Amino acid sequence: MNIHEYQAKDLFRRFNINTSEGKVFDNENEAEDYAKSINSDEYVVKAQIHAGGRGKAGGVKLVKTPEEVKETVKKMLGMTLVTHQTGPEGKVVNKVYVETSSTIKKEYYLSIVTDRSSEKNVIITSPEGGMDIEKVAEETPEKLLTQPIDPVAGIQPFHIRKIAYFLGFDKNQTKQLSSIINGLYNLYTKMDCALVEINPLIVTNDDEVKALDAKVNFDDNAEFRHKEYLDLHDPTEEEPLELEAKKWGFSFVKLDGNIGCLVNGAGLAMATMDIIKHHGAEPANFLDVGGGASVEQVTQAFKMILSDENVKAILVNIFGGIMKCDTIADGIITAAKEVGIKVPLVVRLEGTNVDLGKETLEKSDLNITTANTMKEAASKVVELI
Repeated sequence: MNIHEYQAKDLFRRFNINTSEGKVFDNENEAEDYAKSINSDEYVVKAQIHAGGRGKAGGVKLVKTPEEVKETVKKMLGMTLVTHQTGPEGKVVNKVYVETSSTIKKEYYLSIVTDRSSEKNVIITSPEGGMDIEKVAEETPEKLLTQPIDPVAGIQPFHIRKIAYFLGFDKNQTKQLSSIINGLYNLYTKMDCALVEINPLIVTNDDEVKALDAKVNFDDNAEFRHKEYLDLHDPTEEEPLELEAKKWGFSFVKLDGNIGCLVNGAGLAMATMDIIKHHGAEPANFLDVGGGASVEQVTQAFKMILSDENVKAILVNIFGGIMKCDTIADGIITAAKEVGIKVPLVVRLEGTNVDLGKETLEKSDLNITTANTMKEAASKVVELI
């Protein structure tokens, strides 16, 4: 789950991570009044969307006066911002963050993520801040330091010294860095984050170390113990169909292809998309109905797939474990009668009650193409479009 920069910076302040003073607005007049109240020599106006690359796309502006703040906020609100992370459709700006500007002597990168291979949280840092960290890793990997943290021992003084030395910090800067890293780690662990990132972390002309930007992602699996996630969630930043899928208890991600997929299990769903691409076509969605979907959930899944006008065919690929094949068959028939499936439908069933499921489909009057293997199913659905 992603949150906005202004929300991330509020969390930074809660965990004593030094960052600039600022406030979020959806009204230009209120933004102007705020700018007058903080009386800064320069202001930064930032579009709030769940994507990076805002600066290059015109979503971050430096202005001198409160009047310029008002005009800039007015222009940003409602604009569609297209960055390398939003895709060509872009994202609409509904909120704008205004903060005091900072003089920048040097920019750095700092983040914490979980490394599943070592089963540890790791601090990633680089003296090349303000850039795409993937580019730094690819072109100059020697400028990237990855420091694993033992989950029992936590952050130790030698970790701070090692990171500070790598970044070239002096004693005063190292002391400030220590506070920031400890705050980041506490935030990461206590809030069950999937990522906390500062890009850039800066040293000002006055040798102040501070977070100029902030990015926080939460682990959705921890929602049950963090009710505050609900207050931070912005549904306007998500695909409506994906939100609808969550209400029904399954996973859905819209894609750009034309073959709808209904599968149980994330691994099988990804394999299904791969084999569709292998046969020369493109999947229209990722849809995992889970291991124990009901007839109602299967029916809703079909409705969501068919709501995409790009879908020219549907591939159902079910391995019956907890999910029984006859349940899926009943769901297909119910959905077909209720929604009216007018595109080619290929069904591959395997597992629990497979014979009963196939028999149910054969006895129906629906125009369904069946397949015995995943390869056969993918080949047939591609041929049908």
